[in-house]
Amino acid sequence: MSAPDSHYDAVIIGAGMSGLAAAVRLGMYGRRVLVLERHNAPGGLNSFYARGQRKYDVGLHALTNWVPEGVKGAPLVKLMRQLRIRREELDLCPQFGSRVAMAGKNLRLNNSFDDLLADVAREFPKSVDRFRELDAWIAGLDEAALEAHGGSARALLDERLGDPLLRDMLLLPTCFYGSALENDIEVSQFAVMWRSLFREGFARPFIGVRQVIRLLLDRCREHGVERRMKCGVAKLEVRAGRVAALQLDDGTEVTAGAVYSSAGAVETLRMRSDALPHIGAQSIGRLGYAETIATYAPAAFAGFGWQDTIVFFCDAECFSYRSPTQLVDPASGVICIPNNYHYGEGRVLDEGWLRVTALANHDAWCALPEPEYQARKQEWCGRLNRVARAHLPAVADVTHDAALTSTDVFTPRTVRKFTGHLNGAIYGSTVKRRDGRTDLENLFLIGTDQGFLGVTGAMLSGISMANLHGLKA
Repeated sequence: MSAPDSHYDAVIIGAGMSGLAAAVRLGMYGRRVLVLERHNAPGGLNSFYARGQRKYDVGLHALTNWVPEGVKGAPLVKLMRQLRIRREELDLCPQFGSRVAMAGKNLRLNNSFDDLLADVAREFPKSVDRFRELDAWIAGLDEAALEAHGGSARALLDERLGDPLLRDMLLLPTCFYGSALENDIEVSQFAVMWRSLFREGFARPFIGVRQVIRLLLDRCREHGVERRMKCGVAKLEVRAGRVAALQLDDGTEVTAGAVYSSAGAVETLRMRSDALPHIGAQSIGRLGYAETIATYAPAAFAGFGWQDTIVFFCDAECFSYRSPTQLVDPASGVICIPNNYHYGEGRVLDEGWLRVTALANHDAWCALPEPEYQARKQEWCGRLNRVARAHLPAVADVTHDAALTSTDVFTPRTVRKFTGHLNGAIYGSTVKRRDGRTDLENLFLIGTDQGFLGVTGAMLSGISMANLHGLKA
């Protein structure tokens, strides 16, 4: 039995961006809220960890949806208003400039849609009018609608643009930053990415993702949100079509009027005490990533001439976005240089940073015995570093290696260990539930499997589901 003080208006599973944002929103209106997190660090897929004196971001290449001060109605503006966060508290610093690189062509993604349009006109002159028409069509969609516009973005681009290379160059960043589907992205997800990557842009807090996490934790404390770390949910007790109680890892039990889970749709279903609804194998995400991180002595790094913020690259003739047969697919990926944001006078990162992300095979990584796992991590750290450097101004190996101060790698095996996502799938299930509803009256999904993407999207997911199922109710 639960103790009288163990009942909450809302229990939130997971202290990631969506969970913390939902907790803040509910707490603002006097709800009694408990956040449960199985691990010792908040942030979920967008967290950080320390090795020695260094703090490494997980997940965050950039905070998308950046808009200049004064723009109204943008997702970032809505988020700040809903959580009562001032712009200066986020400390968002816009990027130098990013690009998509494929087949010798480049498209700029530098927080200016006009520059992207100019590049499409230069690189694909026969398709630029159709590109403008596609932009107008997407502008007419409500990408935040709970009744989302389904369908294949690949098919949409083929129909509306008619150029396979332009199609692939648009799919490359949108898939890597938001798709749970192999070789495609759902139209509504694509519309979200179109706005957040192409129409708006990239920024980063000077200290990285910790800035956002600190803000959310501060707001949680302000509004009396209770948070239990290293305490996950062992079982959801289901009775009469509701979650009647939550059995926790420490053996205690709590009850709640509503439960919001950011653990993922399939992962949440597996917590249930009753017979599980049918879960199609095709709904379990398969797309995992490996990411390598390298740091450099600052003076030497400054001489490398690496000025890109993010490069989405594809070295193959066609862009393939699927779980590879080998450990890692180095043919495409994302290069990120966190130094290359406008941090302001006198603010420079202590070291140079280079992060490289590529598709990886979860099953293959998990099958490796520990000594070989460690050896393969180091092998791919070097290989992906060389792949990335081929897209940046040339630096001699001897100069590069002499400047190197540290390396680290995470794999789908790491992601599964610290997030619980099956297959280490960064973007979760292939089936999204935009309204967050499940077959249980008081159990709702937030985060990745609700269908909103990125740090901004995750927080908006938590806010929108708290508003819809907690505050309006």
